[in-house]
Amino acid sequence: MPWCAVLRFTDPEVCAAAVQGADVEVFPTARGCFDTEITKVRFDRLWMQRFHSALPQVATVVHKPDRKAISFLTDPQSPTLTYCGLEVLPGDVIVSRGGVIHKRFGRDVRNGAMSLPTNEWNTALKAITGGELAETQLGSIVRPDAALMSRLLRLHNAVGQLAHESPDILELPEVGRALEERLIHIMVRCLSESTARPIKTGGHRHDAIMMRFEEFLAAHPDRPLYLTEICAGIGVAERTLRASCEEHLGMGPIRYLTLRRLHLVRSALLAAEANRTSVTRIVTDHGFWELGRFSVAYRTLFGESPSETLRQPAQHRMIHLDRPSSLPIDASAARLQ
Repeated sequence: MPWCAVLRFTDPEVCAAAVQGADVEVFPTARGCFDTEITKVRFDRLWMQRFHSALPQVATVVHKPDRKAISFLTDPQSPTLTYCGLEVLPGDVIVSRGGVIHKRFGRDVRNGAMSLPTNEWNTALKAITGGELAETQLGSIVRPDAALMSRLLRLHNAVGQLAHESPDILELPEVGRALEERLIHIMVRCLSESTARPIKTGGHRHDAIMMRFEEFLAAHPDRPLYLTEICAGIGVAERTLRASCEEHLGMGPIRYLTLRRLHLVRSALLAAEANRTSVTRIVTDHGFWELGRFSVAYRTLFGESPSETLRQPAQHRMIHLDRPSSLPIDASAARLQ
């Protein structure tokens, strides 16, 4: 049975856990209140999502292997986003690949996504086009026929509006079935009647380096990591890793590691109980030893001191977001159980 949910988040960790069909890490890159809205609609086969994020951010994404996904900007006036070092313009479609990918978002970006189980993806392609996607289109950015892309955006927007304004209509089985068929049909036509973006300078080599980089970070989640050991661990010279990070993340590896650790510290402070630990213990556990400089960097990014974060009530996050539209609007404020 179809279902939908409109969720608003003030916590990037909870927001990342709500994205369906992928494992995601979200790191805001500028000071301000985190504010992201996700509109989720699930049909029997097709899943669709719409995102509106206020702050600029970097996202690390690993799509589930059993689904194929596309994503795109939903507003012609939206700021651009970057996918694995390539600028994504309004009218472009990202055909996501397996493995680790990076996306960079500016302020106030509006984007959407759709996915199908892999077997349904292949069946739909063969039924509608008689074949499969060209190898050059897989894991790349494509430019569909403008009229088809316009139809996809209008339909995607209309379904999003129903989720906001009339979810009871959207969840009717026959309405859901009709909309799902239309979305699948126009999605496949957009993909089949498109041209692929040429591969960028650095190409697949930088993609492979960033995949190894993220795999190394994931393999050592509980301790601070430093550039020398990372370069040795993944077999890449520092200069090459720096070029790959600048391309994919818009920043060098040292800044990215620091940003990542700042967010890990904040998560640890929010989860801790002030009477059982200290800021110093949590901060030094994450590899920061110049506490004065750390406090300045922390306040600059989050708008409060580490001790103010620790004094907040502990947030024990048990996140179960793949449920129907009875979910509360402000998911992070409600601390979903």
